[in-house]
Amino acid sequence: MKVVRNYLYNAGYQILALIIPLITAPYISRTLKPHGVGIYADTNAWIQWFVLIASIGIALYGNREIAYVRDDKEKMSRTFWEIQIVKLVMTLVAYIALVIFLQIYTKYTWYIWVQSINILAATLDISWLYMGLEDFKRTVIRNTGVKILSLVLILTFVKTPNDVALYIFLTGFSILLGNLTLWPRLRIILTRVKLSSLRPLRHLKPSLALFVPQIATQIYLILNKNMLGIIVNSTAVGYYNNSDSLVKMVLALVTATGTVMLPHVASEFAKGNKEAINEMLYSSFDFVSFLSVAMAFGLAAVGLHGVPYFYGEGFAPVGPAIMIESAVIVIIGWSNAIGIQYLLPTDRVKEFSTSVIIGAVVNFILNFPLMELWGLKGAMISTVLSEAMVTGYQFWTIRNDIEYKRLFTNIWKYLLSGLIMFIPVSWLDRNLHTGVFSILLEVVVGILVYLLMILILKPTILTKTKSLLKNRK
Repeated sequence: MKVVRNYLYNAGYQILALIIPLITAPYISRTLKPHGVGIYADTNAWIQWFVLIASIGIALYGNREIAYVRDDKEKMSRTFWEIQIVKLVMTLVAYIALVIFLQIYTKYTWYIWVQSINILAATLDISWLYMGLEDFKRTVIRNTGVKILSLVLILTFVKTPNDVALYIFLTGFSILLGNLTLWPRLRIILTRVKLSSLRPLRHLKPSLALFVPQIATQIYLILNKNMLGIIVNSTAVGYYNNSDSLVKMVLALVTATGTVMLPHVASEFAKGNKEAINEMLYSSFDFVSFLSVAMAFGLAAVGLHGVPYFYGEGFAPVGPAIMIESAVIVIIGWSNAIGIQYLLPTDRVKEFSTSVIIGAVVNFILNFPLMELWGLKGAMISTVLSEAMVTGYQFWTIRNDIEYKRLFTNIWKYLLSGLIMFIPVSWLDRNLHTGVFSILLEVVVGILVYLLMILILKPTILTKTKSLLKNRK
């Protein structure tokens, strides 16, 4: 029940995280215009490399390590401070690297310096401690406050296309302030430790092991934008960013299970409960498939007209792009279930890293010809194919550990339900006059048709849901 409660906390926050961009994204798109959105996306893509250096894989590594030792308060306290010292040192390295980089890249120097507040925000982010403790309520409250504060600041102060730097600062400042709110509670969670007892270097090698796949992940999350800006232009980066942001917003509801399950599975792994871990994977994969298929088909169905209307005039290219990219909702959902919820907590970092590196290499190779041929659409196709390679390799690595039949037993039911739902929603998107009410109608019709098909086809998730509700009573 703790896992379910944590998922509901996380999912509740993700729903809020979906609602707020429904306000800010169209406002920012209309205020900053495609060029301003492009500058933000381009500079943010560059700064994420330095955020990655400062974080050095701690988000996943720290979460797992705290889960391993959380029953021993003194050991947990030492582990926390050792990991945080590593982050502080890597933050210094990140800022030195940024100074060197800006001697070479001089296109948007001022905007990148403003973006650098995100490096400091990442350093002060200790949400991995709370996640390792499975205290998701705390991080959800923090994240909710950040989102609301960011919304208020943006709507109050960002007024013209010249406010790009202000928008960048307010976004980063909100995150920084939110991260600071997690620190006061440390005096309750942790116990005092002697500085001489700390051995931070022991965390460097294993965190670097997780740093490698995160670099690879950045290649096809961020390098796409960098390359698109070079091969096409910054405006195309803005289109890509808006499409990718909307897909990731929807995907967050699916991957919320990974955030919740990682520390739980890690704790079971530390106890040697392999059978329980496999059962968790079957249940989690089924739930992820149920959600992700519905969201992928639904977003693709409203993509052509609904999405460009959402972002405003000048964002028509986002529609076809999002119809292509929506496929990654299912693909990433599956890789999240296998990679984040199974491979990482069971200390199979090598297999996880290899899968992500394969995806990055495929993405880098495909970007050149596909972007040259089809620009924005080529970038989307490259993203889908590279994510498919990641997921495909992960399926291969667990072939001897799980039963594929149990893993995929309900997939055909979800895919059929999604396809049947796509047909009427897509028809409405193409034939109704696009507006707020027509988009809401499409969403409602999509949900009702999908759920009706689920009730008709009766996948096992219905039985599990009924059982869960009975247990709660």
